[in-house]
Amino acid sequence: MKHNFITIEGNIGAGKTTLTHLLAKHFNARIVLEEFADNPFLPKFYENPKQYAFPVELFFMAERYKQMKEVGHTKDMFHTVTISDYLFTKCLLFAKVTLPDEEFRLYQRLFEIMEHQVSYPDVLIYLHAPIKKLQANIKKRNRSYEQNIPDDYLFKLQETYTSYIKQHNIKTIFIDSSNADFIDNPKHLQVVLDALEGDYGDGQQYFTLP
Repeated sequence: MKHNFITIEGNIGAGKTTLTHLLAKHFNARIVLEEFADNPFLPKFYENPKQYAFPVELFFMAERYKQMKEVGHTKDMFHTVTISDYLFTKCLLFAKVTLPDEEFRLYQRLFEIMEHQVSYPDVLIYLHAPIKKLQANIKKRNRSYEQNIPDDYLFKLQETYTSYIKQHNIKTIFIDSSNADFIDNPKHLQVVLDALEGDYGDGQQYFTLP
């Protein structure tokens, strides 16, 4: 395996955690998962975004910072590969969508202080799916507080992610996951595995699933 640290990213409901588990099993990798369920502000945020946007984003950033800093400073003698289901920059991308300008500028200052102390991946796998597919996945996993996420919110996140993917300098595998079924269709997972073994410099490579 040529990569030591792999991150899977994508919009809400894109299938990040599912693919993270499958790749971690395949490579016998250390796994780092976002602990969204521990955020006490998340259900309140979906009920009242304006009131709870700042605390929900601040809590997420603190937890992600703690996890990512540990990845960089703690050796794992049993695993040579680490796979995460989020990128630390996710903090800034979500905050850009959810926070008003003044709060975002404050949040961005805090982010910039933390950013230099966390680890970034050797390669990023970005899962892109249409809003209709995201909503279907959200309903399927049946987290009560997610069931009324508006399409507009997902669309804004999608645009923010896409803009970031175009300009960042992390080696990126871009997967069109419109029809993704990584669990029951081995060919879909194999596309990702082949892409990880490919050699295409430090740029971006685009793949569709059969």
